[in-house]
Amino acid sequence: MSELWKLGAADIAQKVKAGQIGAVEVIQQTLERLASVNPKINAVVEEMSEQAMDEAQKRDQALFRGEPLGILHGVPVTVKVTIDQAGYATTNGLRLQKNHRAELDSPVVKNLKQAGAIIVGRTNTPAFSMRWFTRNSLHGHTLNPRNIALTPGGSSGGAGAATAAGIGTIGHGTDIAGSIRYPAYACGLHGLRPTPGRIPSANLSLPERYIAGQLAAVSGPLARSIEDIRLGYFAMSLESELDPSWVPVAHELGEYQKTVVVCTRPDGLVTSEPVVAEINRAAESLEQAGWKIIEAATPPLRELAVLQLRLWFSEFMLDGGRAIYEEGDADAIFVYEQGMAMLDRPISLESLMETLQRRMYLARQWQQFLSKNSLLLCPVSAEPPFKDMLDIQSVEDFRSVFEAQLTQVALPFVGVPAMSVCTNANHIPLGVQLVSARFREDILLDAAQAIEDVCGKSQVAEED
Repeated sequence: MSELWKLGAADIAQKVKAGQIGAVEVIQQTLERLASVNPKINAVVEEMSEQAMDEAQKRDQALFRGEPLGILHGVPVTVKVTIDQAGYATTNGLRLQKNHRAELDSPVVKNLKQAGAIIVGRTNTPAFSMRWFTRNSLHGHTLNPRNIALTPGGSSGGAGAATAAGIGTIGHGTDIAGSIRYPAYACGLHGLRPTPGRIPSANLSLPERYIAGQLAAVSGPLARSIEDIRLGYFAMSLESELDPSWVPVAHELGEYQKTVVVCTRPDGLVTSEPVVAEINRAAESLEQAGWKIIEAATPPLRELAVLQLRLWFSEFMLDGGRAIYEEGDADAIFVYEQGMAMLDRPISLESLMETLQRRMYLARQWQQFLSKNSLLLCPVSAEPPFKDMLDIQSVEDFRSVFEAQLTQVALPFVGVPAMSVCTNANHIPLGVQLVSARFREDILLDAAQAIEDVCGKSQVAEED
């Protein structure tokens, strides 16, 4: 069978389990696709060809022996260089960590392997994973396979570019301020940021994260179909004793009212007309599927973004930004200095305590809003995907980019799940964002499926 790399995870798993194709054949074609397109886009920065073929042979042998098979049996995937994988460096895009090899798999990696997935490579991220663009001094510059003039997003830009290009069916990403949702948006994919505690995470090769990461950072899947997002999410979310924050909550939490608040300009965001048009199109799709459309204001978003930035950048104050300057990545230095300049007040113990106190009040407001209204439909970004490297062109450009990304920065601060849903995967991709109450990923996935049913699945980005 030709062009197996164009298939999704669900199709591949079904065909491999049925004996219609072999895992070896799937991985061989995926690696050929990687060899063909990756030199042009630099999405995968560490290839695993030999290991992937060995794993594929094991999957075919397991099928032959009649062993129990996982939901991603024989499915090619990628993982981000921010996550521990035994024998590989957890670089986070840093020369400082280029030799920082993990001895144990992160729970996410372990869970993907247990589900039968085959990791074909590790994907790029900006230095320190703190941009919506993907370039660093260690691994280089990742390009968007749908349009190289546009950013592939960040920080999971490598995952987005690889998945859009057909290098694997599901890309593992991480998200603390849009790093799953924005690459999905920019690369014409879907991307799920789950509730913190849903997917276990632990990098034992590194010190534990500080409070900002503990509260807001999550792993999640990027994929070309909602069906594949579901599979990736289910596979990644198995329990792990390595993560005490993992929460044993069922994936289906019962009936809900099909009410969706449509907000094209949340908290005064100046949303461009192409983005507004896609939100209205998605709203029509939901209405056709039986959802009741409500127009209402959201709880505060701008205050969440201000507090999130304060909490996030406080971690750098412990060493005065020494690691930033030691790394010497010009992009990261510019972004760090601009972020520090945007802080609303000097960081102190008092300001941090006030931030955490205020967080609980705001999180309650959002939980009440999303309990009353099952779903929020809003922009992923106020603008279509940015021109690549726009954020470092000038101070004004940096601030305009940050303003457009309001929802991405704000929502993680209060711990709600959110999803970027592709509505247009053409030369300039577009999509919408869905938000629901904590642990209601089932609502997000149901609504996303209704939108995809009308807008269509995302296809692999073909070469020019």
